[in-house]
Amino acid sequence: MVNPAPNFDHLASPYRWLEYFTFGPYLQRCRTHFLPQLTSCRTALVMGDGDGRFTAHLLHAISNICVHAVDASPAMLRALRRSAGPYTNHLTTEIADLRRWQPSASARYDLIASHFFLDCLTSAETTSLASRLAPVLTPNTIWLVSDFAIPPTVFGRVVAAPLIATLYRVFRVLTNLRIDHLPDHRKALEAAGWHLQAEHTHLCGLLVSQLWRPFVRSS
Repeated sequence: MVNPAPNFDHLASPYRWLEYFTFGPYLQRCRTHFLPQLTSCRTALVMGDGDGRFTAHLLHAISNICVHAVDASPAMLRALRRSAGPYTNHLTTEIADLRRWQPSASARYDLIASHFFLDCLTSAETTSLASRLAPVLTPNTIWLVSDFAIPPTVFGRVVAAPLIATLYRVFRVLTNLRIDHLPDHRKALEAAGWHLQAEHTHLCGLLVSQLWRPFVRSS
């Protein structure tokens, strides 16, 4: 039996300010780090983008891109549409629990974005999601991932690990999030046939921006 999706509805309004209060501009820098490498993308699937600041930047940066945003929170999707402003004619939204969601058979995405979302899934759920996305990829699809990380350093042990544990406890209280530790999304994506092409860390390794591509076997 799958647990109910965490409820982020009541965080939609203060989400931006809570983020700035705790991490300043760094989470948004993490989301947008690889934005200059996306100019050739035309169809994007954005998963769990919160109040939609990445989606807004993407729509502004690439005028002819079409974005399909999926989230379990109706309030977050309303905030995302507000963030998109004049670009909503290039945006569709869908309320769905991405742990069970199936993409449309006719869809094709050359960009997938999941910013601070995979940390709400187990490793098995991430692998399952990646497998369900396989039929709707193009040969050049990019998957952008932004997430927290615990670097193998003194900073990781002394600062990052306790901080991330605290964040999970807080979000369990606020949203009923049942995950209590970072999943290994790197291993999960590799198991689903993706390879890491580029990576950039922020805040001494606490935050990571990654660019993944599907593994293509040579004939």
